[in-house]
Amino acid sequence: MGVMFSDWELFLAAEKEKPYFIDLHTALQQERAQHVVHPDSRDVFRALELTSIEQTKVLILGQDPYHGDGQAHGLSFSVPRGVALPPSLRNIMKERLDDVGLAMPNHGDLTKWAQQGVLLLNSTLTVRHKEAGSHQGLGWESLTDEVISILNQKSTRVVFVLWGNSAQHKKALITASHHVVLTSAHPSPLSAHRGFFGSRPFSRVNHSLAEVGLSPVDWSNE
Repeated sequence: MGVMFSDWELFLAAEKEKPYFIDLHTALQQERAQHVVHPDSRDVFRALELTSIEQTKVLILGQDPYHGDGQAHGLSFSVPRGVALPPSLRNIMKERLDDVGLAMPNHGDLTKWAQQGVLLLNSTLTVRHKEAGSHQGLGWESLTDEVISILNQKSTRVVFVLWGNSAQHKKALITASHHVVLTSAHPSPLSAHRGFFGSRPFSRVNHSLAEVGLSPVDWSNE
């Protein structure tokens, strides 16, 4: 399930010994034997590989990976270069334009954000091809709850960006008063007009970081 290079490695090693994860691993092996599963196994933990605990200053929480061919690569809302922007990501980029004036990009790879301390995490880390939500309840939610709990324990500020009801269910895990939680509707075309557009998440994240002397995120992805 991928090779860890960050300080999440010890955390993940401990989680893999727990009963829920052993069950999850078995279920995932069965899924991969019978179905096409996204992302590739090497990319399942890519968010944790690119953004260490120490480095994380922002969390953007997605629901589950994209379920189309070649879209998911282990970072929430991100797609590899050369892949058309999915509707939610297109709306994120529209809001970015309105918020901080960055033009619509020619690709949707958000690796540059991850390298600056933006943990691009999904609540569920795998999905069956063309079946959104198909791996919810397998056990990933327990893992991602633990990830958020670890970030909650950080002594430095983390800005948690929770778009939509699914992400906001995790809000109860964020208890430390020095953190900031930004919520709005999901950027999906079904809900973006109900409060995502105009929520200015990019400038608000950077304001929250600047308040405590943390460097802002360069939200460009070129």
